[in-house]
Amino acid sequence: MSRLAILIVAAGKGVRAGGAVPKQYAPLLGRAMLRRTLEAFAGHPLIQVVIGPGQESLFSAVTQGIILLPPLQGGASRQESVRIGLEALAPEAPDFVLIHDAARPLVSPRVIAGVITVLEDGADAAVPHLPVTDTLRKQEKGTWVTVPREGLMRAQTPQGFRFDTILKAHRDFAAQDVTDDMALAALAGLAIVATAGEETNMKVTTPEDFATAEMVLSARLGDVRTATGYDVHKFSEGDHIWLCGLKIAHSHGLEGHSDADVALHALTDALLGTICDGDIGMHFPPTDERWRGATSSIFLAHAASLLRDKGGVINHCDVTIICERPKVGPQREAMRAKIADILQIDLGRVSVKATTTEGLGFTGRREGIAAQAIATVRLPTGTP
Repeated sequence: MSRLAILIVAAGKGVRAGGAVPKQYAPLLGRAMLRRTLEAFAGHPLIQVVIGPGQESLFSAVTQGIILLPPLQGGASRQESVRIGLEALAPEAPDFVLIHDAARPLVSPRVIAGVITVLEDGADAAVPHLPVTDTLRKQEKGTWVTVPREGLMRAQTPQGFRFDTILKAHRDFAAQDVTDDMALAALAGLAIVATAGEETNMKVTTPEDFATAEMVLSARLGDVRTATGYDVHKFSEGDHIWLCGLKIAHSHGLEGHSDADVALHALTDALLGTICDGDIGMHFPPTDERWRGATSSIFLAHAASLLRDKGGVINHCDVTIICERPKVGPQREAMRAKIADILQIDLGRVSVKATTTEGLGFTGRREGIAAQAIATVRLPTGTP
């Protein structure tokens, strides 16, 4: 089989997006754009990412769990960043390389497969293209002139090449200032085959682009699911309890194999229910000593990662804590923030409430705490 490398260019500052971080690390429907781009190439064993200076911590935070080569620091231009990435990949001796912009997170399997197929059929280079459909105008001496669009095409990424030929082109024409790798391939005289691009394989640059990309993603996530979770833990000797990931001083502790965070346990079960993947006890058996005293944030983060692995997003989650004491109100906002942090979602998608049973039942007698949770998620249409 041919050996394929993926080179993702993510070294830009993304200033036109206007965010607090470079655009490739900005959230796109609850997940960093760079992570969505990388997930589009999931399953390829040789993925090299070129990042900007000082972006190491951002990169590490958004790529957890993805198998990648160590990131490289890029150069002053995209062209230089690509050459740096190619030089690093050279010892791996791949047959082909796909070079893709981190700012194109909506690339589909069909577009990727189309490029790979043409390369394996013997082409030097393969680039997705789309025809120009808008009327093009330019000004000449103060007058608007229509530019004929016949034969004009828009190039996208990933742009695929035989590895040795595109590396040589980058070395030979390093002094040339070009906008993409196809231009270097043309300078080197390589035969370029146009493959089918897609309108949704857009380059996300401006705030308006982010809004459009989120609309596309939302349309893909047409499978809306809701599930509930419920958990109970009884009081035991102690001076604190864990609720929603927070340590709260109390006259008693909660009995359990882990930290007995009843709220996070209920929410974990709710998330697992949305993907029909059992319950918390199946994933983290109370008979397993690894989980003795473990923080329940591990359980909740695991459930969220299983959802993300299926391409899903959390639309909303709601937790109701049922107890007489302690009072939840003073900790409510901190609880919401903690859950949002564990799930890597916006604070506005997390609700925490509390109620009592008016002195009735085991919670009314202050024998323990109960919690119920409900989660609403969106999954790609057709998810089993």
